[in-house]
Amino acid sequence: MTFSIRSIVHPTDFSHLSAAAFAHALSVAVAAKSKLQALHVAEPGAADAGFPHVKRLLVQWGLLGEDASPTDVFTRLGLIWQNVTLDSQDPVEGILRFLDQNACDLVVLATHGRDGLDRWLQGSVAGAVFRQSAVATLFVPRGARGLVDPVSGQIRLRRMLVPVDHAPTPDRAIETARGFGALLTGGDVSMQLLHVGRMAPSLRNVAGAAPVTIRYGNAVQTILAAATEYDADLIAMPTAGRHGILDALRGSTTERVIRQAPCPVLAVPAG
Repeated sequence: MTFSIRSIVHPTDFSHLSAAAFAHALSVAVAAKSKLQALHVAEPGAADAGFPHVKRLLVQWGLLGEDASPTDVFTRLGLIWQNVTLDSQDPVEGILRFLDQNACDLVVLATHGRDGLDRWLQGSVAGAVFRQSAVATLFVPRGARGLVDPVSGQIRLRRMLVPVDHAPTPDRAIETARGFGALLTGGDVSMQLLHVGRMAPSLRNVAGAAPVTIRYGNAVQTILAAATEYDADLIAMPTAGRHGILDALRGSTTERVIRQAPCPVLAVPAG
């Protein structure tokens, strides 16, 4: 499997947490030399704080000089960015409609705890963007230790936890997590595979897969405890992708892990 990210979409509400998630989206976009679209849905009566300033952040991270022009962002870094504002409408429906009409390889979302995550997952998901596609979503939970320092741009990704089960099949999540880690760090990232249950799934189709650790107990709490014990910087979760990531997350183990995760969560559809 060849791992590449050509286009990233970052829905934002201009909150402080969205700014942290944007730093993740921008860092991945720079590493991948990809297109990055920041997406905002206008809300009646709301005072928009404005989109993050890409060039200013890149200068702050030491990737561009103070005298760099907007053109230098592409010529020097290979990055294309676009700010998109949608007319006032239901935020979830507007975002899903945009994503359905604009193919991308990664979505980066901030989650604001229980209420904020519920907001993203509300509304109709009929015809959702992820329904038949291999689109991963990086969730940056409130209070979690991020992968990217928003001030310096420094990336911290040393260890990943990948919970595996018989369904959905974990092969794609393992390969995506491996490629994601290599993209951001330039090398291999230590990966811990975890199965909660009696018999771990077969990983014959995954080259070089590490042995699977088996534990017992409540799936969510066991995954969270393992992430803390392993000091994981990222949890990569396989999801059932037939009906879309947002559909699959509602009430699922992945959604409950995201609510309490100590680090970002990469949700990867199996199909």
